[in-house]
Amino acid sequence: MKTRLGFVGIVLNQRGKSAPAINAILHEHAEHILGRMGLPRVRDTSSVITLIVDMTTDELGALTGRLGQVEGVQVKSGITH
Repeated sequence: MKTRLGFVGIVLNQRGKSAPAINAILHEHAEHILGRMGLPRVRDTSSVITLIVDMTTDELGALTGRLGQVEGVQVKSGITH
């Protein structure tokens, strides 16, 4: 299956609680992550992580599905044709 360029946006509502699980999942998919930027929100405990990925649609679905199962996490993604 052909890999495609895409992005994943991750919002953590309780950074301290969900960050370890998110980092473990991202580590498992590190070979497909081209770039990662994380921005903590200083005034509360939320944070945003943006990923640039190169993966198949199945791999993207597996990644976003696992991320979305973490409590307090919202995920959105897009991929090129």
